[in-house]
Amino acid sequence: MTASADFLHTTRAGYDAVAADYVDHPRGEPAAVRLERAMLSVFAQYALPGRPVADVGCGTGWATARLAELGLDAYGIDLSPGMLAVARRDHPGLRFEEGTMTALDVPDGSLGGLVAWYSLIHVPRDRVPGVLAEFHRVLAPGAPLLLAFQVGEDVLHLDEALGHRVSLDFHRWTPGALAPLLEAASLPLHAHLHREPDPHERTPHAHLLARKPA
Repeated sequence: MTASADFLHTTRAGYDAVAADYVDHPRGEPAAVRLERAMLSVFAQYALPGRPVADVGCGTGWATARLAELGLDAYGIDLSPGMLAVARRDHPGLRFEEGTMTALDVPDGSLGGLVAWYSLIHVPRDRVPGVLAEFHRVLAPGAPLLLAFQVGEDVLHLDEALGHRVSLDFHRWTPGALAPLLEAASLPLHAHLHREPDPHERTPHAHLLARKPA
């Protein structure tokens, strides 16, 4: 098994294992949840009308549902069948598809926006430029990209989560490290939000808004 296939396999297996016990938003302090909702609202203002918007690495569909509430034609894509089953159960009116951000089954230039909500963190650092190039491929000219992630320069590895054996890596980033990669992928940074951690969180969090040039 190649290193690429291995990270996809372990990430899928890890989230399949915890899916039944995974509790998505709202989580954390009310102020943090309000900031996250606000960033999705900002993204919605930039999304291109008349085109679908993809929540890539959607998990149980919290962000997908929020985008739909904001009036977008939003759908979710995730690697884990277990998480998708929860998303379909909790949000029966929305569309969720199995897929990987390394090779999206999406036509070139078709999306009016793309969100990677705490999902790019599972991609090894040397694979991120390829993923950003894939995001650029599927976005229509002028469409926004919103990334959310934990801030840092290390990798958190978990062998256990929610009482289940897993093997999950969380690759933390700084906005300063991701911005040049976005620029290299022709997705220049437009704005970013940095918030300090809640008491129960390990790290600060960041949200980067980029746009494919029109």
